[in-house]
Amino acid sequence: MNIFIKEQVLKCIFLLAFPHVGFFCVCPSHDTVRELMDAQKEEATEEGINYVAMRNLFVREAREALDVKVVKKTRSTQIKESVERMELSRTVKFFLGLCGFLDEWTQFRRKMNPDNLTHPPEFTVKPRGQTVWEGKTVKLHCTVAGWPRPKVAWYKNNVLIDVKAHPEKYTVESNYNMHSLEIKNCDFFDTAQYYISALNVKGEASSVATVVVKHGFCHEHGVTFETTIIDKFEVAFGREGETLSLGCTVIVYPTVKKYQPEVVWYRNSVPLKPSKWVHTHWSGERATLTLIHLNKEDEGLYTLRVNTKSGFDTYSAYVFVQDADVEVEGVPVAPLDVRCHDVNKDYVVVTWKQPAVEGSSSIQGYYIDRCEVGCHHWALCNDVPVKYARFPVTGLVEGRSYIFRVRAVNKAGISRPSRVSEAVVAMDPSDRARLRAPWTGMIKFTEEDPTVGVVPGEPTDVVVTEATKSYVVLAWKPPVQRGHEGVMYYIEKCISGTDTWQRVNTSAPVKSPRFALFDLAEGKSYSFRVRCCNSAGVSEPSVSTGEITVGDKLGDIPVATRNTATSVVVFWKACKDVKHLVGYYIECSVVGTDVWMPCNNKPVKQTRFVCHGLTTGANYVFRVKAVNPAGYSQSSPNSDALVVLPAISVPGKSTGVTLLEAVKDYMVLGWSPPANNGGADIRGYFLDYRTVKGNAVGKWHELNHKALTTTSYKAENLKENVFYEFQVRAMNMAGVSKASLPSASLECKEWTLTVPGVPVGLHVLEIRDTSVVVLWETPTFDGRTPVNGYYLDFKEASAGEECWKAAHEKVNKMKYMKVTGLKSGTSYVFRVRAQNLAGVGKPSELVGPVLAKTLPGTKEIYVDVDDDGVISMIFEFPEMKPGSEFVWSKNYQAIDASRLTIVSEQGKSRAIFNSPSLEDLGTFSCVVTNTDGISSSFTLTEEGESLLLCSSAWFNKIWFSPVIPFKTEMAMELLEKGRVRFWTQVEKCTSACQVEYVFNDLIISHGQKYTMNFDKNTGIIEMFMDSLEVTDEGTYTFNLVDGKAKGTTSLVLIGEEFMELQKKSQFERAEWVRKQGPHFVEYLDFVVTSECDVLLKCKVGNVRPETEITWSKNSIEIAEGDEDLSKKDAGVYEVFLKDDRGRDKSTFNLTDAANSSSEIKVISTEHGIILYSTVTYYNEDLRVAWLHKEAKIAASERVKAGVTGEQLWLKINEPTEKDKGRYTMDIFDGKGSVKRFVDLIGQDRARVIGGLPDVVAIQEGKSLNLTGNVWGDPVPEVSWTKNDKLLVSDERYKLKFEQGKFASITIAAVTTTDSGKYALLVKNKYGTEAGEFTVSVYNPDDEECGGKKAERSKWAKRFTLTHAGVPKQFK
Repeated sequence: MNIFIKEQVLKCIFLLAFPHVGFFCVCPSHDTVRELMDAQKEEATEEGINYVAMRNLFVREAREALDVKVVKKTRSTQIKESVERMELSRTVKFFLGLCGFLDEWTQFRRKMNPDNLTHPPEFTVKPRGQTVWEGKTVKLHCTVAGWPRPKVAWYKNNVLIDVKAHPEKYTVESNYNMHSLEIKNCDFFDTAQYYISALNVKGEASSVATVVVKHGFCHEHGVTFETTIIDKFEVAFGREGETLSLGCTVIVYPTVKKYQPEVVWYRNSVPLKPSKWVHTHWSGERATLTLIHLNKEDEGLYTLRVNTKSGFDTYSAYVFVQDADVEVEGVPVAPLDVRCHDVNKDYVVVTWKQPAVEGSSSIQGYYIDRCEVGCHHWALCNDVPVKYARFPVTGLVEGRSYIFRVRAVNKAGISRPSRVSEAVVAMDPSDRARLRAPWTGMIKFTEEDPTVGVVPGEPTDVVVTEATKSYVVLAWKPPVQRGHEGVMYYIEKCISGTDTWQRVNTSAPVKSPRFALFDLAEGKSYSFRVRCCNSAGVSEPSVSTGEITVGDKLGDIPVATRNTATSVVVFWKACKDVKHLVGYYIECSVVGTDVWMPCNNKPVKQTRFVCHGLTTGANYVFRVKAVNPAGYSQSSPNSDALVVLPAISVPGKSTGVTLLEAVKDYMVLGWSPPANNGGADIRGYFLDYRTVKGNAVGKWHELNHKALTTTSYKAENLKENVFYEFQVRAMNMAGVSKASLPSASLECKEWTLTVPGVPVGLHVLEIRDTSVVVLWETPTFDGRTPVNGYYLDFKEASAGEECWKAAHEKVNKMKYMKVTGLKSGTSYVFRVRAQNLAGVGKPSELVGPVLAKTLPGTKEIYVDVDDDGVISMIFEFPEMKPGSEFVWSKNYQAIDASRLTIVSEQGKSRAIFNSPSLEDLGTFSCVVTNTDGISSSFTLTEEGESLLLCSSAWFNKIWFSPVIPFKTEMAMELLEKGRVRFWTQVEKCTSACQVEYVFNDLIISHGQKYTMNFDKNTGIIEMFMDSLEVTDEGTYTFNLVDGKAKGTTSLVLIGEEFMELQKKSQFERAEWVRKQGPHFVEYLDFVVTSECDVLLKCKVGNVRPETEITWSKNSIEIAEGDEDLSKKDAGVYEVFLKDDRGRDKSTFNLTDAANSSSEIKVISTEHGIILYSTVTYYNEDLRVAWLHKEAKIAASERVKAGVTGEQLWLKINEPTEKDKGRYTMDIFDGKGSVKRFVDLIGQDRARVIGGLPDVVAIQEGKSLNLTGNVWGDPVPEVSWTKNDKLLVSDERYKLKFEQGKFASITIAAVTTTDSGKYALLVKNKYGTEAGEFTVSVYNPDDEECGGKKAERSKWAKRFTLTHAGVPKQFK
């Protein structure tokens, strides 16, 4: 059989095996068989995203090569044909075996085995990135190897390039293994990354190249366009519901016929597209943007960009949209920016942004409404308000379109609805992708028989995409094995710790691979899994998600900070570790109002925001709060208060650049500061120069690289006989000003003049209606002899040169002068000439014109003498600006800090004379910086100084050492519950009196431990402590300030005194706790009745019927029925009280009285010492004897013994050295005795035993020396106080303690301030004592001064004086 017969047999076999291929009406060849087998291989390959895109592209070739004919078959027909094919296959195999072709068929199949002949694609030459001019054409080339021959596709930024849809833009060629992409007429939007993907049955490979299109090449017109934007729109404010238009005029030069620039509008850097809300218009000269029905979504930074062939120009301004008025007071405003995400067949996620204003109360949640497109019925999606700004809406109908809106709710009501979202269609994402894909024209047939009745596989990659307090959202991937029948899903949940799985959607399975679960318990952990189902059955469950705890995942929002510039720029730190940040809201409040207003109604994500619409001159504070879907953060702390003022700008131009001195190789130049400093101090100057030769000038060069702080400069290293020009630029914190006008051409040659140069630095201060003060600096060039004076000239600004007149006749040796006699409202100019022995020099540069008119808000300096006789000068200017300050000077020079103390606060500055004397005579002036020249001066003459000094002494005499008098010094008492009360009482005080509570030099305040109270009506000051701890040992002090008067009182609690008080406090508190339950009012004691019976009795309180009362003797419970008291009844008796509130116990020791005595204890009193012992009970039969050194002590006035109750005591008044030794107490009860001992060795309390007077009167200027005699064992500690304040040994107070007995204080040259109440304090472990005395310092001259001016008793404390220093008015 020949080859032709073999080929025909193979064709028949192929047609019998694949009868459906016959519908294409082609003759199958070897290539056809290979392509069909490749197609079968493709069907077995999982379809990826890139594969599907390329397949849709490649089927166009099949559409061009083949004609499609569709034939429908019934199910029975398909089954019948399948059986026939199987039978025919057996017959063909048998026939081939008979004919000897079976081996050849096997070889052919082996040859077609793809594993032996095919390999994946490989790029042998990759495409290279290119940069091209705008308007040019670029071509990308590559070479790809692989078998079967790979199919290639081109992408731009991961988007498939549809060449046939854009033939004018792209051309693709494929010759053998070489492929190319041609991009024609490139523009700015062609700048991108271009990918080429190669695909065959063995795999896929890709490569990337970057194309950059540059502006600037203008081949079309050959001109360079310059764009200017004028008539710019400013910062705009609108309200919701209004219409707002923005516009600018655009000038493009040169004008080219039929050429128009590209005008693009942006909002927050996002291009705007025309819509029903946005209208744009370009008239050829003016660009206009109209915003229809404003909403908060329209707020933002709007930018106009004008693109030309030569480049682009932009302009931006912010648009603020305020909320519309609410219908109900206190309800929140509407949410904004409603969007839809993750749209599926029956499910969509709706998100929004929280509004800036929550209303009268915090927002409790949000309601979401939906509406089908085409109808007007809004349906509520949630019955309970959701707090999270993200909500999954379920229950949608597949194929229908929906829009959504959101409303906020708080305690006051529900807000207006937000702007509606964009319409979305409820459908499967894969169906939406097929609708968007271009039509390929090819229908692919597959056999459904093998997958009929197959149960789908389990879903994969089940994850929790969102977990909040309100809901959980699950997502998964469909199963690989699912057949051609659609699948649906069941969701199951399991509570952590159990093995029970519960189906969530029992009513109907879901169609989308997304599902939102509600009604979960917050804080519990859940696991989730998913099952697939179709008509064949339900799949196995997916892998569980693991335990998920229901709750918000989002973190805390950090606090923001603030910095300002002007009008007003607010900065803050970015939030860290926060998820899903939406943005920030900025709020402002006028200081003192506590009313916060939003600065923006749409969240901003940057950390810098310009707040507009503020009131000029108002004082504002700002705060920032962040927002994310979980809600608002806490507001940041308030910023520092800021006064809204015009922005600081660069200074104006300097003026008057003149030559002050010239030598062979240098020149000294001077200039005047700019009239406008830009709102900030001038920080320095920069000087430039250039050479001049005839009419030709050179380039400008810098003379100094470091800013100059003076208005003159020595320009060195110049060339002799060369002409130069100079210009000056001033600098402040905002930047450097423009250059001044160039000076005249100045020749560098040495001056031979004998007269001085011109004065420099002229400026004016203290401008009034009829006067002004002119100041200047000395000339740089003195001439042949030093300058010895100046002449000041002035004239009206509009007058001619002949109108100059001198301000004075005699030469002025000072560098300032006050010009008087001016006309109010007239402008003047001034000049100054310097003089030396050779004559008068040239006049300076003019200063002015200066308008003779008092500036608004200007006040004069006045003198004040306060209650302490302190003299000060005061200048006030309430309208202080940020950065402004008061600057004082004497004779217009820096003041001596040792003579004056300057205190400035809140628009008021006080210059206090430290020690007034004749050295302080002169003119004192004060200038407020960063103003238009606010200043004033005061001249202090010798006569005025004398009057002030005398009045100061008089005040010192009248108000000598103002001290707040105390009616009672600080005392302490123990209250119920063991509370401790420290208190004192002043004789009188005003409502302005303030108290400072101090413990061991530390100021304490009202809180959990301390409670303070000050009744200013009664003058009682109290401080309470609930208990005393070990750390509370020390000194407690009350410091009082009432105007100029002060007062101090203290109480020392240390050593045994503190320990005793602490024990009492603890006992009192324990007693209070004991009395909360059943307790003993009177403890167990005995009474002998008239029948000679011994009755043990006690008194109880706060008992109940259920209270148990138990008696015991020697810890053994006893009952009724005991007989008469006898020796055997001696013992320890106890009574117990007990119930659920507590328990108490009383004990009585009925034993020998003598044996019940305690050890001897010693206490110190103000008169001496006491030795004592305590017995359980005392009767008259007991005999007590006291012995000293084994000798019986006889009673006397100084030594006494006795019994008080159950206490046996011995008192020793004024103990001496002879009283030291062993003391014995002998107690005899008639049968035996008991002795108790104590040794008094070195025990003597601290005392001041003499040497100090009660009152000391001493003349001012004398020295004071006092010595006090001290006694005590151990040696006491010694300290001195003045007005209850501890003194420290220094140069003024010399304190000594010698030989353990003599304490001395020395004050050299006492003054009236040394008057007061002094005390010598001595202290040891056995006691404390104080020796007090009063020091009064007098001055004989005070009486003489008071006699000469008796009428001064009518003077007020404040003076207003003329500039001559003579009192003008006394109030």
